[in-house]
Amino acid sequence: MSEEAADKAPTPWEVPAIDGSEGEGFMTAGRLEALQKDAYDEAYSKGHADGLAAGEAAALERVQRFDTLLQALARPFDDLDETIEKQLVELAMSVVRQLFRREVRSEPTHIIGVVREAVQLLPAASRSVRVHLHPEDATLVRETLSTAEGELAWSIVEDPLVSHGGCQVITENSQIDATAESRLQAVISAVAGDERQ
Repeated sequence: MSEEAADKAPTPWEVPAIDGSEGEGFMTAGRLEALQKDAYDEAYSKGHADGLAAGEAAALERVQRFDTLLQALARPFDDLDETIEKQLVELAMSVVRQLFRREVRSEPTHIIGVVREAVQLLPAASRSVRVHLHPEDATLVRETLSTAEGELAWSIVEDPLVSHGGCQVITENSQIDATAESRLQAVISAVAGDERQ
């Protein structure tokens, strides 16, 4: 026999499985149950993983929306805090102004202390010292205050532009603003943290 004939030798025929099990035999209840359990376990683990991923994505989306909502809710409170702070400063300034005016009306003699303090702030060599006062305050100061020995000599100038309770001291080389407005502004600046100068 030649090699060709040996290659063409018939192969024995095998009987195909008629139960569709590829030769494993007929499907039994145990094998069917094992197949169902494997299919269930595979579907469960895939569903569980998919469910966890979907749940995490949904939770993350809700957290982000909640965070955005909280930030949006906090923004008006930030604005409200700033508004309240400004209103409180305005209220404090208004109260200080009213108290200052009331004090000037109820105790007009405090102008004497203001004049003395302002004159004492001048350099010792100051000449031609003029104290500008409101006319009513000027009358009171003339009646009450005279220059003591060792103090600078100064003259009183009635100035209706200077408000009650304050004065301006003017020399050839310097000027001291002790007007009620400037002293009040100093108090307000101290209360408002130097924001309103």
